[in-house]
Amino acid sequence: MAHFPYLEVTRGNPTPEELAALVAVLAWLEDADDTVPETPRSAWSDGARTARRPLPSGRDAWRTSGWVS
Repeated sequence: MAHFPYLEVTRGNPTPEELAALVAVLAWLEDADDTVPETPRSAWSDGARTARRPLPSGRDAWRTSGWVS
């Protein structure tokens, strides 16, 4: 199985620090392509929508219990 270098310097004489910085940037760019932005969730899939609302209290509470707020 052939092994090809990930990076090859064809000209110049970079320092080890410069090569490390270049490899770090290239690795970050390669990893950044894999991230997919999170899509916003629909209100229909929100579990809080199905949670029970507080029960009405006080005079005529039975009448207002069926009203949609």
